[in-house]
Amino acid sequence: MSISLRLIEVPKPELASQFLRTWRVSGRVICGALREAGIEMSEWKAASMRNRNYECYFQRIYERDEVRPLSSTFVKVRGNEVGDILEIRAKIVGPTTDAQGRLAPAVLRIFEIIVRQACWRDFEDTLASIQNLRNVEDERFGSYLSFTREAGSGNNFDFVLGLKATSGSQVRTRTYFSTERWLAPTPRNVSANFILMDPLDTSISATCAH
Repeated sequence: MSISLRLIEVPKPELASQFLRTWRVSGRVICGALREAGIEMSEWKAASMRNRNYECYFQRIYERDEVRPLSSTFVKVRGNEVGDILEIRAKIVGPTTDAQGRLAPAVLRIFEIIVRQACWRDFEDTLASIQNLRNVEDERFGSYLSFTREAGSGNNFDFVLGLKATSGSQVRTRTYFSTERWLAPTPRNVSANFILMDPLDTSISATCAH
């Protein structure tokens, strides 16, 4: 019996990995959660006939002039055909606020659902900044959230929530544990009595572990 040298060689610090987050909810589920809250998101489907990207989106224009919207809300959840989320983006133009300058509850609710469905609890403290229309940018464990006022525009705001591996250790972790590396089924590693489930039809609970 031979033993792989990888099991006995001295660890190399420069090759260390790092804890890295993953999405704990599918695109279809988060789109459904937004619809259940009364936000008229489209169905989770292919962006086009020739495009393997999937998405759902919502757009509401409240007021516009002859050139562009003066007040609007736009949300898009973008992912792939198996339901993995790539990124969530939103844009609010001329948002309605109360006397204290706080974002209208109906629009804030969109961001609350997105952040809480992601189950990354340490991002929930960014909701106070979003409510008060203050810039906030945060990056933790390869996940990032930003809510910023557009440069050169008085009252337009962009929101982004997603994953990115930036440091060398994060890139190594993402590469090593990639779906393509470990979960690509082949005739040799799928037994005859093993039934593959369609990820899009699998209900993923948004209940976060404590």
